[in-house]
Amino acid sequence: MKANRILLNFLLCTLIFGCKDVKETTTGMSTDVATSELPDQNPDWQVLFDGSNFDAWRGYNSETMPEEWSIEDWAMVFTPGETHGHNIITKEKYNSFILSLEWKISEGGNSGIFYGVYEDTLFHEAYQTGPEIQVIDNERHPDAKVANGTHSAGSLYDMIAPSQNVVHPAGEWNECILEVNHITNQGSVTLNGVKIVEFPVEGDAWNSMVENSKFKGWQGFGAYSNGHIGLQDHGDKVWYRNIKIKVLN
Repeated sequence: MKANRILLNFLLCTLIFGCKDVKETTTGMSTDVATSELPDQNPDWQVLFDGSNFDAWRGYNSETMPEEWSIEDWAMVFTPGETHGHNIITKEKYNSFILSLEWKISEGGNSGIFYGVYEDTLFHEAYQTGPEIQVIDNERHPDAKVANGTHSAGSLYDMIAPSQNVVHPAGEWNECILEVNHITNQGSVTLNGVKIVEFPVEGDAWNSMVENSKFKGWQGFGAYSNGHIGLQDHGDKVWYRNIKIKVLN
């Protein structure tokens, strides 16, 4: 009889703890999934901003971060001040890469993501050398409604318009993935899970695009395959978060 009670208690304990394990597994993310989705756990990805510091960034043509950039709720925030031109760039340069980030724009706001930025006192702004992926409020900012869509959100600014409008409204987060691959001579922009822009990154086809844009005749524009990633001060409040990069070899 005593042996039966011991066996019964053992089975009850097994059932209780077994149910507890099932509950934790079904209501939360498994350890394997959580670990695989963290870029800092994946050697292929480098974290550029995780919401805690600006260690990977500095001002353009500066050794420090402009005070207009701050961190709030795990996002980097640009709040315009009395002066302009407070663009920021990565401390490192990149050639072929996949850049992943999220952005959110204020109502009527405008900003941008640069790549291939060449830093020199000859160039006072990052956009003078770095092609731009447009960050903008499509509904309210007038620039989004001109140039046949090449100034709208997600465009390769003034060169390639998005194939479709998938941007979320001002005040909501957008996931943007920019790929620049000089090995295959291919670039693309994926916004909120949809690939909306594809373009060559060098050669005759690239030069032709530049010649047919506002950047025609600009010394150094799009000429540097190895350059900094940049984020733009366009005078409007903007947020960026979860920034990571994968170098393509």
